[in-house]
Amino acid sequence: MTPHLSPAAAESLRTALHRARYTTDGVRDLLGPAAHAALGRGEAEPAFRAARDGGDLGVLVRLLLLGAVEPDAAVRAALGPLTPELATEAGLLQAADGGWAAALDLRPYGIAAGPDGDVDDPVEWWVLSDLDAPRSDRRGQERDHVTGVGGASLTLASATDRTPVGTLLDLGTGCGVQALHALGPARPRPATALPPRALARAAATFALNGLDVELLDGPWLEPVAGRRFDRIVSNPPFVPGPARVDYVYRDSGRAGDEALAELVRDLPAHLEPGGVAQLLGSWLHVRGEDWPDRVRSWLPAGVDAWVVQREVADPALHVGTWQRDAGLDLASPEARAQAGVWLDWMECGDVEAIGFGFVVLRRIDADVEPVVVVEDLLGEVTDPLGPEVTAWLSRVDWLRAHADDAALLGARLAVAPSVVLETYAEPGDEGWTEVGSAVARRDGPRWRHEVDGLAAALLAGCRGALPLGELIELLAFAHDRPAGELVAATLPAVREFVRHGLLVPTP
Repeated sequence: MTPHLSPAAAESLRTALHRARYTTDGVRDLLGPAAHAALGRGEAEPAFRAARDGGDLGVLVRLLLLGAVEPDAAVRAALGPLTPELATEAGLLQAADGGWAAALDLRPYGIAAGPDGDVDDPVEWWVLSDLDAPRSDRRGQERDHVTGVGGASLTLASATDRTPVGTLLDLGTGCGVQALHALGPARPRPATALPPRALARAAATFALNGLDVELLDGPWLEPVAGRRFDRIVSNPPFVPGPARVDYVYRDSGRAGDEALAELVRDLPAHLEPGGVAQLLGSWLHVRGEDWPDRVRSWLPAGVDAWVVQREVADPALHVGTWQRDAGLDLASPEARAQAGVWLDWMECGDVEAIGFGFVVLRRIDADVEPVVVVEDLLGEVTDPLGPEVTAWLSRVDWLRAHADDAALLGARLAVAPSVVLETYAEPGDEGWTEVGSAVARRDGPRWRHEVDGLAAALLAGCRGALPLGELIELLAFAHDRPAGELVAATLPAVREFVRHGLLVPTP
């Protein structure tokens, strides 16, 4: 059922949700830490128990979050002034067993305010998406299923530059969550391109939140031909596999990573000068190929690029992960047949693994030498990466301005406050023997670099007081080494320290 929320119905629903405190904080307070955590793991019974005596909020939690059928009188009281009949006309509810059940997933979603707002005062939205298929349905989701706020959406949102911009495109917005992040503090007017069913879900999300968003119907970049934006964000159907579309939200219809490669090539033409595109992506690790070279080959001229690989999965894990994501019964004949085709395709293509991560592209002047960095950042990262993307772009600009060795030697640098020096030792007959050391950040992506004694000594002297060249001369004198030799050995490492935020320029 396609929801269409009229302005009056949307206002009535907002009134009901606010009155009942159907917000992230309200739901969390009602459920309590243990039941809320259990719900996040897919364990519903503790949440049912916590919401049992929760009044109107308890009704909405059971109805909209837990999939329960609620009595007519309780639903009318909780949703008023919106009637269940009007909610059904809008596609939000359906009659069931003498009461009412949710026809769509409607849940609160809190977003921390951006750089122009108070980060302690989150922005509250609601997101509409399709209901997940019940576990008893061996077929999984429908082909054009519109997902809600999932792991991929949160990954992209946390890694997105939140600096306010004038124009923004959320390409393939789905339920609209990336556009909500953009609309929070920055208030641009995103244009979104998406399939018809997702168009309806996004329209309902924006209507419910009282937001004016330009929505464009169509595949990929076709609806925005000839237009440019200050920022583009996209969580495209990036899952590599055979050239088919089992599920629109994940499958591009192109073989392997061909669709992502074409998107990376085409996006910069839709950016204003200095504009930034950020997207999730997945690429093949092919036997005999270097995966960074594969991704670099997609990049057009005139862009800075930062490609960060966050995970690597073997073919079996890759297929199983995305079949579970689609709600399939992996033991069913249908799922096994699908997995067999998928695995055969990868075997024929010499695919050893599949990488997943994010891509940052910035349009630069044609006469500027682009900076392209492709690297791994595997393992858990607890801090949002959005601020790191903003800082990375700034550091690239600074390094470009100090590309000449003389300019870098004249700069004053300081070790970032979060950086520590780690030393490690091995046990021996006479106790512990130090065998190495590294400098590491304790915030953001936790970049870590091995260093020798000379590098550690140089970093210790980087306090922003002396130019880098003078520090190297003092180090050369102290260790009886030619200064030119230390300059040649040191500057590449210094540039890496700056790029990863371990060294920061000072005035």
